[in-house]
Amino acid sequence: MADLTLGGADAVGHARAVTAPASVRARVHPAWWVAAVTFLALVGAAAFRAVPGVLIDPLRAEFGWSVTTISAAVAVNMALYGLTAPFAAALMERFGIRRIVMCALLVVALGSGLTVFMTSSWQLVMLWGVLVGLGTGSMALSLVATVTGRWFVARRGLVSGILTAGGAAGQLIFLPLVAWTDARWGWRVASLGTTAAALAVLPLVAWLLRDRPRDLGVTPYGGTAADDLEPVRTGAARNAVRGLVEGARTRPFWLLAVGFFICGMSTNGLVQPHFIPAAHDHGMPVTTAAGLLAVVGLFDIAGTIFSGWLTDRADPRMLLLAYYGLRGLSLFALPTLFGTDLQLSMVAFIVFYGLDWVATVPPTLALCREHFGLRAPVVFGWIFASHQLGSATAAFGGGVIRDVTGSYDLAWFLAGALCMVAAIASISIRRSPPPPAETMLPTNPQEAAAAQAHG
Repeated sequence: MADLTLGGADAVGHARAVTAPASVRARVHPAWWVAAVTFLALVGAAAFRAVPGVLIDPLRAEFGWSVTTISAAVAVNMALYGLTAPFAAALMERFGIRRIVMCALLVVALGSGLTVFMTSSWQLVMLWGVLVGLGTGSMALSLVATVTGRWFVARRGLVSGILTAGGAAGQLIFLPLVAWTDARWGWRVASLGTTAAALAVLPLVAWLLRDRPRDLGVTPYGGTAADDLEPVRTGAARNAVRGLVEGARTRPFWLLAVGFFICGMSTNGLVQPHFIPAAHDHGMPVTTAAGLLAVVGLFDIAGTIFSGWLTDRADPRMLLLAYYGLRGLSLFALPTLFGTDLQLSMVAFIVFYGLDWVATVPPTLALCREHFGLRAPVVFGWIFASHQLGSATAAFGGGVIRDVTGSYDLAWFLAGALCMVAAIASISIRRSPPPPAETMLPTNPQEAAAAQAHG
């Protein structure tokens, strides 16, 4: 626990500002409390993300909507989830992390709760798609980048892996719960349960989440006061757009964006919403399929944390090559694994896919920091937007393929082939030291300060 202690008596004194038991306050750096409550917020937001895959069939049965119609709402959700992320970082600069996260949880709860009153498909798009998409997008991986960038200098790779696993933990907790609740009481009760989960995290966010180390009189974990830069109150949104413009001028940005687009297609976009209906098509009970997808979440936690550990020690390009290549091979095999009975081969697929699910995030973040320096969180926000656009494409496209062909097989094969493309794109990225500050920061002093604050 030596690496968790605050450096010096003065730091220990400042740590008393953290509302935690006295024996813990004296030895745990506040950054770890911030990371912990951020993890819980991401788990709360992930509660809704467990809903669509389970509830596609119940909604079809009650309203007569096609898979394509329901998938359109999921696609809008995923697109907004990604496109909101770069601007969420700007809003966190302007209003603070805690306010934005609290508002985002309220929006998620509102969108999920109101679904119990819907009667037509456009309401599904507005609630599942727009409201929940905006809310969860405000707590997307840009939140991970912001928290790790502000609160940690040491252990960033490890912490980014742990926080990224928050979504997997939410899937692990809520997928079987939502499936069981739907089977017992119906989809409306399941939807209200996810609303309650988002609301339950609010008090903890208000209590423990802080915007910057200086708010508690400490320095970032493993860093100095110079690493805790001044917050930006104006011009942050302009800086987000500038981050896109500057990133788009470089080859690494496009290679990372292509890889992450395909990453989103092959996980959140295809497997998360369509695995359960596909398994049900082959005679597997919905609760069994939901349990398998929850197991993906269990191994996702382990895989992502381990990937963060590896990223601190290995070439991130080689990690991405392995992650995408092996994922593609597993998707080629998936159509042969479905059946009415649960076979060992399907369990093996689930374990591997869980380990690989978002293991791509820590090495992608590392390459962003390497190539874009102080602009990395903003640029990563746009790369993550490409991830969610890929998710939206596959969520909608998977539904269309199912309605047109009567099977998901073509979708699995296409996703597997694209994963091979992502592997090639990742290994094609050249290693580079961080760019000189003058090449990535604006010349205007005010804009330079705004750019630095995103580090």
